[in-house]
Amino acid sequence: MKRSLLISLFAIIMLSIITACSNSAAKEDDTLVIGIDDKFAPMGFRDENNEIVGFDIDYAKAAAEHMGTKVEFQPIDWKTKESELSSGRIDLIWNGYTITDERKEKVLFTKPYLKNAQVVVTLADSALTKLNDLDGKIVGLQSLSSASDALDADPIKDKIKTVTEFADNVSALTDLKNGRLDAVVIDEIVINYYMTKEEGTFKVLDESLAPEEYGIGVKKGNEELLDKLQEALDEMNEDGTATEISQKWFGEDKVLN
Repeated sequence: MKRSLLISLFAIIMLSIITACSNSAAKEDDTLVIGIDDKFAPMGFRDENNEIVGFDIDYAKAAAEHMGTKVEFQPIDWKTKESELSSGRIDLIWNGYTITDERKEKVLFTKPYLKNAQVVVTLADSALTKLNDLDGKIVGLQSLSSASDALDADPIKDKIKTVTEFADNVSALTDLKNGRLDAVVIDEIVINYYMTKEEGTFKVLDESLAPEEYGIGVKKGNEELLDKLQEALDEMNEDGTATEISQKWFGEDKVLN
């Protein structure tokens, strides 16, 4: 009996030590896990060395430094971004994430930090020039994105022959170049980047679908993290960090104050 009791006590003590060490390690490993779409240039994407780079990547790293924490970027299926956040698998959605009323019901948002718009892009030699020219055409867009919301809200949606959804913008643009699509609805910031990389390939229709703003998504109920993050972003606006990052990626200061 005494030996069994000693063994039990020893097991309890060891379990307590392991638990304490685990909790201590978790506390020391103060890392923010950020969910991204790693094919969303120039906000977050993989370069020729397969490294994750982009405006939002640099912006998040700088914010984490101001917060005194580390950061880890987790590529996710963009269709499940809110589920990933609510489950706790990621701490933030931060990759050209458009603020909408519907999303405000699911997540907390920082103040907007960049202006954007949903536009329609086609090939440079296409006869399409305005939204009404999409009548009877095949249009592509990223699934469960703000591009889809913008198209749904415009009357031209009912005249389009087919709307094809893709996992990412890269796939949609590839199908456009291969002739399987007539046009793609896409973020203006994104297509502007690709137009500089592939000069003479694309053109944007004269009319845009919807103006919008990017924000950072935080899990509902985590106002503490939201406040700390917003404080860091405000500091970056004041000390010039945000302007420096914007100049690097856009050639001008696009960050909202």
